[in-house]
Amino acid sequence: MTNEPLPVVFDDENPEWTEADFARARPATEVLPAEVIAAFGKGKRGRPVGTTKPNAKKSITLRLDPDVLAAWRATGPGWQARMNDVLRAAAPG
Repeated sequence: MTNEPLPVVFDDENPEWTEADFARARPATEVLPAEVIAAFGKGKRGRPVGTTKPNAKKSITLRLDPDVLAAWRATGPGWQARMNDVLRAAAPG
């Protein structure tokens, strides 16, 4: 017997998986019939076309100096919106 604590169980019928459970796990394609796998289909992912606002914000990658990022984050929640406002005001044109 080990001194490891027992896992927290939130639901007796569906306990949290252990390392042994993960080790025994197999992909659905190995354990389910092909008809079941086919029923899931390969639908398109993401939001349906036309459901986003025309002026929705765009996700980008932006490289900033660590001190600049830290300064903005230090201003608290809403820092991204405030940064957006400053960038909009400084935008050319």
